[in-house]
Amino acid sequence: MRPDAPTVDGRTILHVDMDAFYVSVELRKRPDLRGQPVVVGGTGSRGVIAAASYEARRFGLHSAMPSTRARRLCPHVVFLPGDHELYAQVSAEVHEIFQSVTPFIEPLALDEAFLDVTGALRLFGSGVQIAHHVRDQVWRQLQLRCSVGVAPSKFLAKLASVAAKPRATPQGVVEGAGVWEVRPGEELSFLHPLAVKSLWGVGPATLAKLERLGIATVGDLAGTPYPALASSLGKGAATHLQDLANGRDDRAVVPDQEPKSISHEETFATDLTSLEQLRAEVVRLSDAVAARLRHHGYRGRTVQLKVRYRDFSTITRSTTLQGGTDRGTEVLATAWGMLEQLPVERGVRLVGVGVSNLGRGAAPEQLSFDAPDEDGWDAANEVVDAIRDRFGDRLIRPARLAGRPDRSAAAPWGPDAPAGEGAPALPGTENPTGDRPGRG
Repeated sequence: MRPDAPTVDGRTILHVDMDAFYVSVELRKRPDLRGQPVVVGGTGSRGVIAAASYEARRFGLHSAMPSTRARRLCPHVVFLPGDHELYAQVSAEVHEIFQSVTPFIEPLALDEAFLDVTGALRLFGSGVQIAHHVRDQVWRQLQLRCSVGVAPSKFLAKLASVAAKPRATPQGVVEGAGVWEVRPGEELSFLHPLAVKSLWGVGPATLAKLERLGIATVGDLAGTPYPALASSLGKGAATHLQDLANGRDDRAVVPDQEPKSISHEETFATDLTSLEQLRAEVVRLSDAVAARLRHHGYRGRTVQLKVRYRDFSTITRSTTLQGGTDRGTEVLATAWGMLEQLPVERGVRLVGVGVSNLGRGAAPEQLSFDAPDEDGWDAANEVVDAIRDRFGDRLIRPARLAGRPDRSAAAPWGPDAPAGEGAPALPGTENPTGDRPGRG
């Protein structure tokens, strides 16, 4: 059974697209090639390019181009063999970052996905804040770049991510905004200046028909009388394209399966070397995971701990409980028990807490004379969740964090925190006016 999708109205959807994904993964192994025209695939005399760096795109190189033509256009291009198994592995690591934000993920390919973050706004802040957070974590954990579109619909989010991307020009590579937002009410002002070929469903044949009608932009299409459009394209295509041209797209983000886990993790600006330093982080992460479990109606049986050291080596541990839980106290106790067994003095740059083996419904009850008052904890959690839903996360948080800087979404926290200055903003939240990065 798939998770319940949020309602259509009032959605916040991200489209995350990795920048030159295959090439970027390869350049982690060959940093000496950064800034040079590089392609993946096409190494044989009759090969075909699978991906091209932005520097290679300056010369007209692109995916599906025969390698012989690529060599003619750019004689100094560097060819690298592809490694699909590696790309799939890295893609899975990217999706782990997505899952730390929302369970509503619709993969499109190894290098792109839709995320419905409507239910995550209360925990993480605005859609733009979440987009910057995702970009920051992808870079910090994987040394890869991505571009993110933020919009009320999938179609607009996809187009917004294109607007956020780097561009290859004859003069060089122009860095993109990284994040581009299309706000509710601004759909048409964003759409209508675009070339009509930007719309889904406009291939070469359809484009030729539209050009014969004098249609060059999305705005032209929106203003074309429907009968003329239907006569040329057919009723189905005419309806589809005019809906898109007017910003109408009600499709939900459809996860390909139930989420495998719900997790939160944090990368630190300075490596932590003591259990005392890590305890507050584990408390906060456990509480956040439990809150998301309850919000989405899940209980989980397996608690997972992830620790990444300063040398980027990573240890994961897991403990399976007798019954499912959505209680922060139980997640914390289990995660802390695992962390105490690890050598944190090596320097910890990232810690994560997650719960997997998920299911819906109440956990099976087990009679015990020594068990704590579980009904009391459930009632307390219900009160806490109700307060958070109404007033936000700043008002209430674990008692163990009392007196510490607020790290809720309303007072964001992150790895860029200046030492001794409380809770800094998530990447991309420094602009109090709410102006969209990269615009204007």
